Amino acid sequence: MKKEELMNVVSRFCLKGTVEEVVPLGSGLINDTYLVKTGGDTPDYVLQRINHAIFTDVDLLQHNIEAVTRHLRGKLEAEGVADIDRHVLRFQETVDGKTYHYDGQSYWRMSLYIADSVTVSEVTPASSYDAGRAFGHFEQQLTDLPEQLGETIPDFHNMELRLRQLRDAVSSDAVGRLASVRKELALIDAHADEMCLAERLHREGRLPKRVCHCDTKVNNMLFDHDGHVLCVIDLDTVMPAFVFSDYGDFLRTAANTVAEDSPELDSIEFRMDIFESFTRGYLESAKCFLTPVETEHLPFAVALFPMMQAVRFLTDYLNGDTYYKTLYPEHNLVRTRNQLRYFQCVAACREKMELGVRNNS
Repeated sequence: MKKEELMNVVSRFCLKGTVEEVVPLGSGLINDTYLVKTGGDTPDYVLQRINHAIFTDVDLLQHNIEAVTRHLRGKLEAEGVADIDRHVLRFQETVDGKTYHYDGQSYWRMSLYIADSVTVSEVTPASSYDAGRAFGHFEQQLTDLPEQLGETIPDFHNMELRLRQLRDAVSSDAVGRLASVRKELALIDAHADEMCLAERLHREGRLPKRVCHCDTKVNNMLFDHDGHVLCVIDLDTVMPAFVFSDYGDFLRTAANTVAEDSPELDSIEFRMDIFESFTRGYLESAKCFLTPVETEHLPFAVALFPMMQAVRFLTDYLNGDTYYKTLYPEHNLVRTRNQLRYFQCVAACREKMELGVRNNS
């Protein structure tokens, strides 16, 4: 984007200081992000273009984020935490009094840049423990959020819906790939009913929806230079969900010994050290509010998410690769096989996981 166009967007926000430079920041796959540098002792800012192809209701999106950050800020103030702006995101208002600006084509928002902070991308037992503790604490702080949040991506982690989408893809066989995936479909069908347990428990009134982050990667937290967690970031997917979303999806990627699109299926293993560290940190923060049903089914959540992702990859493969970016024709099929193999590795560790959860509850 041209400099003058970016500067025009920046001018719509209320900020301190004189803007000296606007430069790209990070490598996010969803939103375009820029660092807005100001002169002197005034703070810098983070400018983001919201991907409204994914987040179609920007009013709802920003309502969720405003409600969550306002509530977290109130909690920190009550606790007497110093330098609160380093521990919760602060979004800047526009000249119109909103937290986002629409320029006729794109939606933009701006937050205060948290200086002297870093993200961590390497998944280790130590960083997994920090992630578990931080995301559990994030959920715990929001258990008494007085405002109702909406789903920024409706039915994002609804397994029943994902299976219906797969069955629709099988019925249409849009690009003639069905014959090549019979083995994968048979494995999914064998576990389909048990993988829909969360939705059934919810309908029975036994599994609540809570305010969850729904994108629990280790790099969605900021750390200080001493390795202490400052705050949870990337709040676009914060919405009502089962705690399984935050717990299971972290371990889907973090505890797999290979990337989700690796064709080296024999190299796939479930890292119990990552599971144990994340679980210990998560339950330290979350066990004070989790129900027995939620806690008991945490190992189920670890198996649910690779299966759900396999279903989504296979659906896209059958539909002709219309959703996920692919680098070669079989990319989504390789991803599917990877996640199904990982699901089997996770399932083989079910008793060990159950013991680990009990020991930390």
